[in-house]
Amino acid sequence: MNFWQAIREAVESLSANKMRSGLTMLGIVIGVAAVIAMLAVGAGAQNSITGSISGIGSNLLFVFSGNMQGSVRNEQPLTLDDANAIADPFQAPSVVAVAPVVQGNVEITFSGKSSNSSVMGVTPDYQLVRSYKLTEGDFITADDLLGRSSVAVLGPDLADKLFDRHDGVVGETIRVEGQPFRVIGVLESKGGSTFGSEDDVLLTPMTTATARLVRRSGDRVDTIYVQAASADTVQQASDEISEILRQRHR
Repeated sequence: MNFWQAIREAVESLSANKMRSGLTMLGIVIGVAAVIAMLAVGAGAQNSITGSISGIGSNLLFVFSGNMQGSVRNEQPLTLDDANAIADPFQAPSVVAVAPVVQGNVEITFSGKSSNSSVMGVTPDYQLVRSYKLTEGDFITADDLLGRSSVAVLGPDLADKLFDRHDGVVGETIRVEGQPFRVIGVLESKGGSTFGSEDDVLLTPMTTATARLVRRSGDRVDTIYVQAASADTVQQASDEISEILRQRHR
């Protein structure tokens, strides 16, 4: 289970026990510096969850669709159009960068070694929003996105699993679900937490992921990461996002 899947399940679990959720949520705020809010985006129990987290990204907020009771029946998915609306400076002036993401789990192999790891289909802005640095190589570019390039940026733990090292691996060819991908970069470690490691991950262009690795209908995305203009505008950005999603998911 990766970091963000764990957070999502934790939020859904808390919402199922409303009498105790206040105290438990306080524990999460202290433990992982997270503020999590349920935001209604449509009829019935449809809602999105926005949280701001310090330490894993500069003024980071994240949005994903879900259900207050933990059920995903009739879930109204987030889309690329939602991400574009949030990125509109007229609708959300407190937002400076937006990065939609699709994700799943894949088998990755190299020279007889294998790993079942998280794959994330991302855009170039993901590096900015998540404040990622590289120990070597390059991040995913707009050209990679347009060309559906078979390229991968590896987390250091994944690189260690495949190569027994996390340096000098740029240019190597790995296989993801049996398909060849060229390693173009290695991420600097983000470290671990009680929710798991963010370093056992493969990043690839979103267009590549949706076409070949993580099947999604239409322009659906799993999560939208958002960077607020400053720490002082995080709440304002959250309010702007809430209003945008309410209007779009009536």
